[in-house]
Amino acid sequence: MKNAKVQFQNDARSGLIFHGGVPIQKDTGSGYEAGQVFFANDARFSETYYSEPITNYLVGWRDPENIEDSLNFIAPAVTVGRRFEWKKANNAEEFLSEVIDDQRAIGSDFKRVEYTQSDVTDKTLNKGLTYIADLDNVSGPNWQNEKAAKLLRRLYRNEYRRGITALAAAGTNSPLTWDTTDGKNPDQDVKTDLITAATASGIRPNRLLYGDTAFNKRGISYEAQKNYTAFAGVVNLNMEQLAARLMVDKVKISKERYQSGAAAKSEIVSNLILGFYAQDGVDTEDPSHMKRFVSNFSAEQGGGLVRVYFQILSAKLAAITVEHYSKIVVTFSTGIRKWTIS
Repeated sequence: MKNAKVQFQNDARSGLIFHGGVPIQKDTGSGYEAGQVFFANDARFSETYYSEPITNYLVGWRDPENIEDSLNFIAPAVTVGRRFEWKKANNAEEFLSEVIDDQRAIGSDFKRVEYTQSDVTDKTLNKGLTYIADLDNVSGPNWQNEKAAKLLRRLYRNEYRRGITALAAAGTNSPLTWDTTDGKNPDQDVKTDLITAATASGIRPNRLLYGDTAFNKRGISYEAQKNYTAFAGVVNLNMEQLAARLMVDKVKISKERYQSGAAAKSEIVSNLILGFYAQDGVDTEDPSHMKRFVSNFSAEQGGGLVRVYFQILSAKLAAITVEHYSKIVVTFSTGIRKWTIS
């Protein structure tokens, strides 16, 4: 993955991706300083540097923010080979219906139905990050595990941002204003548009992701209504109750942030609400709107979805690299909804 191209941006103005206020650079193989984070190159992925103990640690590790759960919420993981195929169906064919098209005339066969779905050949992409550690500034027996965990959390955050960007780009946008104006009913706005989405695709979105700002505006709008007493219970619904009210399976609020500049953080989802269809335990052919295809390493490479490498660079510097294979794909876009809340 030498000189890998970056597929996303943290700072829309500069196009740079920051770590602790410092832009991440490509790993050139020299000029290292402690605390740097690089996009890892091929030289890091050597069997000589493979660390089975740290890899095993990451396999069972879950970060306290549970960014992986947010990622799987929008893009369920599907395990595939490095090269794989996924089905791209003709949605209209799934819902064709004629009143008499299934009746057989005497002496003839049943009507023949053909589906024109196509197979898309694709491959997962190799992604990784390297952290440079000053051996004089680390302590404790688990420091390597802790640094590797931070890299994995960053990789998941990058994936989450890619997924949000792809889902928002594919969604049909509806601008809504939820403010202190009387007569607002935010939940009804969403329910009405979910009906439109179901009519468009034949499958009703079953998951809703609210940005932190968008969900806050929902509360502000309800609390400002003159008939607030009628909505008081609605404002305080938990996520399971809100999902039942909106007739979806799951509702989640995205509270994740990222470093968008040297001294600034930004919400990943912010004032958006995204509605889509997704299921856990999916395969390459199920109707989820978006999937995250992931590949296991070969048995000769220890298996698993992630690998960790540890390399001594000098008497005082060491490199920890975490890599994985994945690709996020919007496999079907019809029916994805996006609400932009102001």
